[in-house]
Amino acid sequence: MAHLTIPEFQQHKQQGKKLTVVTAYDALFTRIVEQAGLEVILVGDSLGMVVQGKTNTLSVTMEDMLYHTRLVAQTAQRSLVISDMPFLSYQVSVQEAVRNAGQFLQAGAAAVKLEGGLSVVDRVEAMTRFGIPVMGHVGMTPQSVNQSGGYRVQGKGQKEAEKILQEAKELEAAGAFALVLECVPSSLAHTITQALSIPTIGIGAGQGCDGQVLVLYDLLGLFDDFVPKFVKPYAHLKADALQALTRYKEEVECGKFPSDAESYN
Repeated sequence: MAHLTIPEFQQHKQQGKKLTVVTAYDALFTRIVEQAGLEVILVGDSLGMVVQGKTNTLSVTMEDMLYHTRLVAQTAQRSLVISDMPFLSYQVSVQEAVRNAGQFLQAGAAAVKLEGGLSVVDRVEAMTRFGIPVMGHVGMTPQSVNQSGGYRVQGKGQKEAEKILQEAKELEAAGAFALVLECVPSSLAHTITQALSIPTIGIGAGQGCDGQVLVLYDLLGLFDDFVPKFVKPYAHLKADALQALTRYKEEVECGKFPSDAESYN
């Protein structure tokens, strides 16, 4: 079965078809995501929080991201696999950014995603010039959480909104094939989406985007340490897991498990 391609991904915008993107970090969830019919997987640096238990994404390394990218890419049968470039993997220099981005393609990803506006335009230009597809990310950028003063909505004021719109246009001109808009007012996200010919993927950016992305563990109700306003849990798997583990413990302690059904004669 063929993987979704970048041109096919982009055609969704022209066809008016919404794109559905979700994060995944391992083989099991990659299989489940594909069985559900989703065609775009982001190997997010959000794994720093939901898998590694950190308070932010800043400590996630290239080694971490490449490991999880390999797990997802070797399992995916038809999904477009996009990998987040972690903090400090593209900021230091254009050369280092291109080299690190290339490692993700060697690990099996079809594209990379990086955060930032005007400061990364030269990185995007260089990567795309060498055949590395790049997804941009503007608005609230988690890797800049210390500078921005926390996880908060960006672009509420006119000057800030105009800056984000300009950054989006510059990233498109630099060759980005799509753009994530995170935590921006719905009206701004709609304006940016209308202004660009490339797809916009929203997270906390309202309905006006060309698609949506959520962190898998948030969507499934597995991670509840921090639940942003834009998250809608479609299941409550943490509660189910707690119930299952509690029952298992009780049955072992009272001698109910294993029963004859789970034993060999």
